[in-house]
Amino acid sequence: MNRLIFEGRFLVNIAGSIMRQTDLRPIHSRLDWECMFRTADYHKVANIAYLGMLGNGEWVAQRWQERFFERYQEALRFGDVCMEAENEILMLFDMDQVPCTILASCGIRNLYPLPETAANSPLRLYFSSESYVQAKGFLVDLGYETDRFYPGFGERMRRVSGLTVEIYHKLPFKTRTYQKQLQKLLEHAYIRNSYDYVRTLSLEDRFVLRVAEAVYHYVTDELLLRELLDIHLYYVSWSDQMNEEYIRHRLGDFHIDELGMKLIQLARMWFGSKEDPVYGIVSDDMGVYDVLENRILSRGRLKQETDTQAVGLARQIEKEENWEKVQRKLEKAKEQLQEFWSTYSRKLRWILPEVFSHET
Repeated sequence: MNRLIFEGRFLVNIAGSIMRQTDLRPIHSRLDWECMFRTADYHKVANIAYLGMLGNGEWVAQRWQERFFERYQEALRFGDVCMEAENEILMLFDMDQVPCTILASCGIRNLYPLPETAANSPLRLYFSSESYVQAKGFLVDLGYETDRFYPGFGERMRRVSGLTVEIYHKLPFKTRTYQKQLQKLLEHAYIRNSYDYVRTLSLEDRFVLRVAEAVYHYVTDELLLRELLDIHLYYVSWSDQMNEEYIRHRLGDFHIDELGMKLIQLARMWFGSKEDPVYGIVSDDMGVYDVLENRILSRGRLKQETDTQAVGLARQIEKEENWEKVQRKLEKAKEQLQEFWSTYSRKLRWILPEVFSHET
């Protein structure tokens, strides 16, 4: 647990220095670079960590230098194909009149000082239930294959080119409040320029979606450094063009406004500078941010939650998961009953064929 926190803080320092374009602290101590790589890969910042390692090769085993470099190369190659592949997919859906809404794209790369330090972000699309099957068929025709299912929500598809596409017919959040508020965001989506059937969200709604997702992942102990870094860059780049009151109101509808702002503030502390703008006021109790940091970096193993909104959301998720378990048990019992009755009926037909022959 302590090692995870140490490695996470080390990666935060590297990423913060790269984003601020300030001098990196020299690496003097001996680190477990296998664990460091796995932590960096988990948080999707291994390509950034590679730049932080330059000039410190004597401290890193050759094998792990190569692994970090591989991630950096992948990010470089991704930049060459992502926009072209995204445009190909969106044009196909538009030409075939398949309505979709863009949830996220590789456009986030444009906010990074060095595009190759961005993640290999997937193109994330939302479809109605009617359009979902058709959209998947088109992607299969383009050479995409499913590599992960999100039961009840959608799936992730990949192509050899390296682009990943996530398609959803329902956004992957379990609580009713989230589903209701996310549906409102989708209803406000508007037609993207040069398209007729491809919709996009406004600046504010895209930001609200990112923050809502980050809060949800924080509560489920799945929040990545990369997510907060994307939020930080989005916030710093567009804050002067976004309506602060609207954002606070929308996050309030999710009942995560205070927690959302804390995560934004934490991201600023990690990756920003003192001059970066931020909504709200830094809490006088810095221990609040220590709790957030320790939970994120320990992946939930060090959990001393004090935020009432986090506790409330966790209870809602647990309630939904318990309801799902009950439903699965009922479905299983129903299947077993049907199987039993089917077997019993076959035996009766075999024992008393003359009785059942009258039925036909």
